[in-house]
Amino acid sequence: MPAAASPQIHRRLARRNRVVAGLRLMVPALGALVLLALGAQIYLASFTGRFEIGQVTVTPEAINIDAPEYVGVLEDGSVYRVWANSARAATARTDLIDLFEAELVLSRIDGVQLEAQAARAQLDTTSQLTLVPGLADVADSTGTVGTLYDSVFDWNAQMLTSRGPVAIDYADGSTVRAEGLTYDAAAIVWTFTRSRVTLPTTPGEDAPAADGDP
Repeated sequence: MPAAASPQIHRRLARRNRVVAGLRLMVPALGALVLLALGAQIYLASFTGRFEIGQVTVTPEAINIDAPEYVGVLEDGSVYRVWANSARAATARTDLIDLFEAELVLSRIDGVQLEAQAARAQLDTTSQLTLVPGLADVADSTGTVGTLYDSVFDWNAQMLTSRGPVAIDYADGSTVRAEGLTYDAAAIVWTFTRSRVTLPTTPGEDAPAADGDP
């Protein structure tokens, strides 16, 4: 073999090795993407809803999705919409999807609309749970606002559980401070743990008498 040809052959072999190494990384990632897409279709097909996504970026470590959005219907007819600025799933655990700047709007059949926002949340597609380990801001169309910490929503049970501090301010001036809560979305029942309730007036209390009244 001519000595001059050796560097060219080595360069070709080096390029080939780089291509093979790249394929070894990308093929599993692309396979994970296909599995994720298939799993998402099966998962979402269990609901009557619409799923939309923006740009998808695949790396050997993760799958990144811009502007994911899902609209669905609960068993009682309430419509919900979930979206985020971006989402990320590690190729090693595609059933766990991290959501960034996530928001949920739930329009109940009684006309009340509830909203929740969180800087970060996680969707567990295997257990059908939405987890918010930090702060979530909540509000509804009646004027109620509040904050929840360390919350989990079980889509099957339609049950929200917050295991951290809870602060709820109602439109009538009432406030609730608690160490945790559960919310049954189907029955619309709030249950607070170790709570402190403040009322603007005591139930049955008469309004203050005007000056000069007996």
